[in-house]
Amino acid sequence: MNAIYLDHAATTPVHPEVIEVMMQVYQENFGNPSSIHSFGRKARQILDRARATAAESIGADERSITFTSGGTEANNMAIMGAALANQAKGKHIVTTQIEHHAVLHTVNHLEKQGFDVTYLEVNEQGHIHVEQVMDALREDTILVSIMMVNNEIGTIQPIAEIGRLLHERDVLFHTDAVQAYGLLPIDIQALRVDLLTVSSHKINGPKGLGFLYADKELNLQPLQFGGEQERKRRAGTENVAGIAGFAKAIELVQESQAVRYDIYQQFAELFLQTLRAKEVDFVVNGGRRASVPTIINVSFPGTNVETLLMNFDLNGVAASSGSACTAGSIEPSHVLSAMFLDEEERTMNSVRFSFGLANDEESIREAADKIADTVNRLTR
Repeated sequence: MNAIYLDHAATTPVHPEVIEVMMQVYQENFGNPSSIHSFGRKARQILDRARATAAESIGADERSITFTSGGTEANNMAIMGAALANQAKGKHIVTTQIEHHAVLHTVNHLEKQGFDVTYLEVNEQGHIHVEQVMDALREDTILVSIMMVNNEIGTIQPIAEIGRLLHERDVLFHTDAVQAYGLLPIDIQALRVDLLTVSSHKINGPKGLGFLYADKELNLQPLQFGGEQERKRRAGTENVAGIAGFAKAIELVQESQAVRYDIYQQFAELFLQTLRAKEVDFVVNGGRRASVPTIINVSFPGTNVETLLMNFDLNGVAASSGSACTAGSIEPSHVLSAMFLDEEERTMNSVRFSFGLANDEESIREAADKIADTVNRLTR
């Protein structure tokens, strides 16, 4: 039995062309990009080309791109770096209750250092409104951090509208674009964001890589110290082979973005239609409006998420309960808890299915059939 992978929001399979690029660099370009000899210069050229590719993908200046070890480090750099560098102007930060833990745990840490954080509530669709951000702003607000696409339910937040509001008030704006990048068009000029984070392994690139966009003039306090790599924002020898693979992954997702979006919409409809045809009792958390087609979070009444995931896996379907960073935890999803304050059952019987490179129509239909059979068996 071949297992069907429906957990692309947690991580994605590395594209074969990405592996090919990385292997070539590992074998032929092992120099340190900070070295001035020919080996170092060749590595530096690879690094510079990758930085230009990353910058071009979001309409940015390449000097504003800092390569990191992933989305988590990029979020930490953005939030802590901006907060610590600008605390003389104020210590108030605004975010939402449904951010990734890479954001929530970072602002929690800042609270312990004397910062004040406002956590915006979301509605039952997982959305916030621009008016909420406006109402939360204070004279001492220095930073707002709101994710572009939620990693558990796929909802899209009004980032461009919020960006225009904050730009007028001279408040820094950060967005975690990890689940949006490569799927939605992103232009930092149109979005009016000051800081934006991306992860490689969500777009069929290697794990352990990401990038932070931060305007080259923006004052950020570095979080690690050493050499002068990455414009003194992140010390340490760069992972040249990994960054080369990341750049290739960026090129591939940029080339196929519109086509893949349409394909994933078809997958989502096929998946839900198959469940309905097999008379499964379910509810989609967050709805399908203003959401990406790659993520569907489904509540199965009368079930338990751990039992569901175990039985799905035994039946050859890989899914998850939400954030990959809380895999194995029996705690209710913080995202669903924020959405359904009075419906605790939904926080404990919901499964996230996410589509990507490892899927085609046949695998989606087969997975939905297996899921339907499993749920119907467990709820008889």
